[in-house]
Order: sequence, then structure tokens, then C-alpha cells
Amino acid sequence: MKSLLEEFKAFLMKGNLVTMAVAFVIATVFAALVKALVADLITPIIALIFGQPDFGALSFTINSSHFYYGDFINAAITFLSVAAAVFFFVVKPYESFTARFAAEDTSVKACPECTSTIPAAAKRCPQCTAVLAS
Repeated sequence: MKSLLEEFKAFLMKGNLVTMAVAFVIATVFAALVKALVADLITPIIALIFGQPDFGALSFTINSSHFYYGDFINAAITFLSVAAAVFFFVVKPYESFTARFAAEDTSVKACPECTSTIPAAAKRCPQCTAVLAS
């Protein structure tokens, strides 16, 4: 019987756990990079247009309570930047890659009469009963 320590070591060495840990570390560093991009490049460009150099200082007060909505604007810009980067640099290339290398399923075919999906070995369509050419 394996000891608890050996089982824990086997759990840690599973491929999917290690892959997820690497992805988490890369995502954390990527988030810091995007936050710096927003704070150091995008926010100053927007400030040129609207004249406010730091969104973090934007606030309003109601009954002695301060609401710092400028920090929320910075976080929203960061979120949209990360979402756009992930979509355009991860999701779309991955979809393109998988579509290019996806093997066509040869176990099914389309019926020429009703266009339903039927087994490739079928001699007659079960949907419209059309006789199929071999």
C-alpha cells in the first residue's frame, strides 16, 4: 500500500496539474504585463484625448463617502485588454489550428436527398428512405 506522501507526490506529478500550474504562472505574469501596458501606454494616450492624466484620481463624494470610479475605469480597460489579447492571440489561432488539422469523420456521410447525417455504410437513408448509390 502506498504511503500518503507517495500518493501526494503522484498527484502533484500528474501532467494536467503541472500544465495547469504553468498556465496559472504564465497568466499571472501576463496579467501584470497587461496592467503595465494599460497604466503606462493606453491610459496616457486616453489622457491626451480627454485631458485627465490619471484615471485613478477620478472620484465623487456623496454624504462624506468617496467613490473612486477612476480606478474602476483602469480595471475595466485592463480587463478588456486581457480579453482582447486572449481572444485574438490564443482563441482564434487555436481554432484555426484545430480546424486545419481536424480529421474529417469518415464514419458518416450526408444523404444527397435530405442532407441528414447517416452512417457511411448505409444503402438507404433512414430519414427519407432514399436509395443511396454505393
